[in-house]
Amino acid sequence: MGTRMGTRAAPNVPPVEGKTPGSRHGRMPRVARAEMTQSKLVHSGELSERRIRRQLLVWYEERGRELPWRAAQRGAAQDRPDPYAILVSEAMLQQTQVATVVQYFRRFMTRFPTLEMLAEADEQEVLQLWQGLGYYRRARHLHAAARVIAHQFGGSVPADTKHLEQLPGVGRYTAGAVASIAFGKRAAILDGNVARVLARLLAVREPVDEPTTRTQLWSHADALVSPTQPGDFNQALMDLGAMVCTPRHPQCRECPLHTECRAYMLGLANQLPVRGRRAKVQPAVHSVVALRHGDRYLFEQRASKGLWSNMWQLPTLEAPTESSGRGLADWVWERFDSAPRALELQGEFRHRTTHRAIRFVVFDAPLHASPSPVRPGLLWRTLGDIGDLPLPNPQHRAIALLRDDSRQLRLPTD
Repeated sequence: MGTRMGTRAAPNVPPVEGKTPGSRHGRMPRVARAEMTQSKLVHSGELSERRIRRQLLVWYEERGRELPWRAAQRGAAQDRPDPYAILVSEAMLQQTQVATVVQYFRRFMTRFPTLEMLAEADEQEVLQLWQGLGYYRRARHLHAAARVIAHQFGGSVPADTKHLEQLPGVGRYTAGAVASIAFGKRAAILDGNVARVLARLLAVREPVDEPTTRTQLWSHADALVSPTQPGDFNQALMDLGAMVCTPRHPQCRECPLHTECRAYMLGLANQLPVRGRRAKVQPAVHSVVALRHGDRYLFEQRASKGLWSNMWQLPTLEAPTESSGRGLADWVWERFDSAPRALELQGEFRHRTTHRAIRFVVFDAPLHASPSPVRPGLLWRTLGDIGDLPLPNPQHRAIALLRDDSRQLRLPTD
């Protein structure tokens, strides 16, 4: 793990035909000039790091992805992207693929084009706009971060990692991404894609998710990041991991770093990186009891902490195992002071979260009498009038089953 990178002679890297390295985002060409200027000051053990930077930046100039948050900000110094756009994109990209994020990013930026507008927004509107991306804590953290920036940093995203890491939901990776991409600061990043690239480049055989290995990978990332184009270099690492150095069947011959990659030389690219044993996923059963009076359904707001916090749902009993019809009826009476005439099974489906494997069972539950007066945290709505409610993805699936009443099975409640 601690072995130094090789010092073989650098291969000739031809310039990109019709382009100048460094110009894809409107910047002046700097890669070759800056790295060659430093070459006399660097001892031979670091030559491979310079070669890796150069080869990766040339590849990025030709192959890097065109993404909406990478667009240069009009009038910005050195044509860098909007720091707010980078902050939003990094929040969305956590545990979510780029292809999924693009449409949500555009919709989000259309509704909240400035940090000030996001800071002033109601959390419920932010959550509603985030529907479909999952991991809703990211939305709450982003909203809270916007408010901190507005109140404590004069509305400007901090440029240094120290202050960025003080924002809600911003860790070392996100701080490094924002500082390097939006401000040109020399700051490293280490996400799943980058960890995979480095683990193969250095033939790391220890599990990459262990703290000791993670610390060592961060050290290598710090050493590698370009001093002159840190943002482009970090984005190049991201793109390389997403497009070439993929989890399965990496395209090693297409990789600009294959001449430097120890895993490739040793024939280990498909075996690396190694991951530790994952925590066992816990099974659970969520019984969705859709209390209905006429065409109106009862919706409740979840607690402010925990899974899907502050979002809305049809009444849902969460348990380790499935509940009986009698048990569900008793739960409805105790919780809502109402009694369903019947529990009509609409269907079921499965949903995975980070730590849970949840089986959702959906019931339509018409009530005997008119609903009780609504208390805080409860709403009666028709299914055609819920567009303003932020609902977790499984609740959308449950509602889809309710709208298809062709598969009903009545369960006894006594």
